[in-house]
Amino acid sequence: MSQDSLHGKWTVSSSDDDDEVLPPSGTATPKSRRPAESSHVSSGSPSPVPGPAPPEVKAEPDSAPVSALAVGSEARQSAARNQRNPVKFQTSPSLSGKRKKEPSDGSGWALSDSDDEDDAEGKRNSRSKLPNRAAPNGEAKKPKKESERPPSPHGRLYYTDEPDDFFEASFPCLNDTYRFYLNKVTGLDRKFNSGALHIRDILSPLFGTLKESVQFNYCFDIPWMVKQFPSEFRRCPVLIVHGDKREAKARLLQQGQPFPHVRFCQAKLDIAFGTHHTKMMLLWYEEGFRVIILTSNLIRADWYQKTQGMWMSPLFPRLPEGSSESSGESPTFFKRDLLEYLASYRAPELDEWIQRIKEHDLSETRVYLVASMPGRYVGADMERWGHLRLRKLLYDHTNPIPDEEQWPVIGQFSSIGSMGMDKTKWLSGEFQRTLTTLGKSSLRSDPPVHLLYPSVEDVRTSLEGYPAGGSLPYSIQTAQKQIWLHSYFHCWKARRTGRTHAMPHIKTYMRVSPDSTQLLWFLVTSANLSKAAWGGMEKNNTQIMSMKTFPIDTNPFPASSSSTLGFPVPFDLPPTSYSPTDQPWIWNIPYSQEPDTHGNIWVPS
Repeated sequence: MSQDSLHGKWTVSSSDDDDEVLPPSGTATPKSRRPAESSHVSSGSPSPVPGPAPPEVKAEPDSAPVSALAVGSEARQSAARNQRNPVKFQTSPSLSGKRKKEPSDGSGWALSDSDDEDDAEGKRNSRSKLPNRAAPNGEAKKPKKESERPPSPHGRLYYTDEPDDFFEASFPCLNDTYRFYLNKVTGLDRKFNSGALHIRDILSPLFGTLKESVQFNYCFDIPWMVKQFPSEFRRCPVLIVHGDKREAKARLLQQGQPFPHVRFCQAKLDIAFGTHHTKMMLLWYEEGFRVIILTSNLIRADWYQKTQGMWMSPLFPRLPEGSSESSGESPTFFKRDLLEYLASYRAPELDEWIQRIKEHDLSETRVYLVASMPGRYVGADMERWGHLRLRKLLYDHTNPIPDEEQWPVIGQFSSIGSMGMDKTKWLSGEFQRTLTTLGKSSLRSDPPVHLLYPSVEDVRTSLEGYPAGGSLPYSIQTAQKQIWLHSYFHCWKARRTGRTHAMPHIKTYMRVSPDSTQLLWFLVTSANLSKAAWGGMEKNNTQIMSMKTFPIDTNPFPASSSSTLGFPVPFDLPPTSYSPTDQPWIWNIPYSQEPDTHGNIWVPS
């Protein structure tokens, strides 16, 4: 089975049925290995190096993310169950609010459960297992879930401890105008980490005397997470909000057994196959309260050599005794929207946090909260979640501008779901309408749409090499159904932030001026490009700091007092289109003709 496109040709020979070509078990494999064998990887040694079993590999579909919007103003876990050595390059021949039930007439709006709408019913799973090594007949079993991702071939031995001066010893120089920061990246020139943050910096005493925290996320490595807290806060209570079920939940709880101060709260999702994708921290200090919306999972790989981002709130002080419930609200109604989002979990474990937030002053917030919650919605509820929530905000809080058709829309993401057979099915027919909304104008401009997603060459030459592609799960099955989409693609280039070779796990959406010097709005989120993450209309569509624009900082690193006026867009503008030879990274096909930066090839089993 093969398909030509504008950006190369993909060939998959393991199955005659597109829908049955399944993702790899998660490792590279020597090119001489027979296809029927279950594979491991080797490099000069007869067997994998034994080691502790790290957390399981999980897919990272996009339901229930939460985002921060400034207007005008997941082979997700890197460690495998066993330590593995990458396959070395060889010169032999290459390998080929109130949720309502679905209306009786089918109308309404749906936030779904998976990136691939076609496979949503019963075929998706928010967790994955490594496949059995051999079937009774001696042949390897294929994994059954396309949402599964491979564990990193790097294994735990890949990581090196950062030097002490990698972390902040005094309060860092940060851009407090927008409060958007990038994560530190191991291996970069030091100046590109000046003004960036690591999780150890976030949890350090520099930002407050921590008393308790809530960690909302998708993937967790509990022992690693606990080590990121400084010694004086390491026993402070932590509540883990997760979406794991059954065996995955049992494994997560087992991770937490050595840590009695860690408690768990399972997100109850109304859709059977819904996933909990929100990445957020609630931090309660002696001095006040803070919210952080981020793009990183709580695993080491996500904080090591990937481009990630976060919005960090100011330190919210406690309200005076006797303040009314409406006190401490921001001009963006951030407090109301955060409380509504937390209440939607219907979790008793969050009740005390809802009360704490009510007791704090969030009036300094200058961004809007955009959340998604799996479910089907009608009427006014349609504008509470997903991209219709974003559309409503852009309608209410932006204004038309001259020549707006020349202001491109940019979407940047690390995973792609099914868009349909052509752009009218969802991308231009629905999502683009949201991203191009500017105030109450009835005009519908048709500006350029630039989509940033790493090419094969971006991944091959990255700091991590091919294993970085384990966090970019665009599958051959999905890609072959939407070749039209690839004409929108642009490369990942980030020279201005020093992160060209740190593959993005960050997701951002924005509207940029024709000369790339101004932003109309900017959104940082954990939502990828998929109907599952953003929501989709059903049956005939029946149902941010506020300035005019804000400048883009063209030289955000190292951070200094002079760099606080512009916004630090994570990548280069204008974006670079794919060349005729570029191909989008597809994680479940082999790349064996050229080695990566570590001398390895990528051969999914």
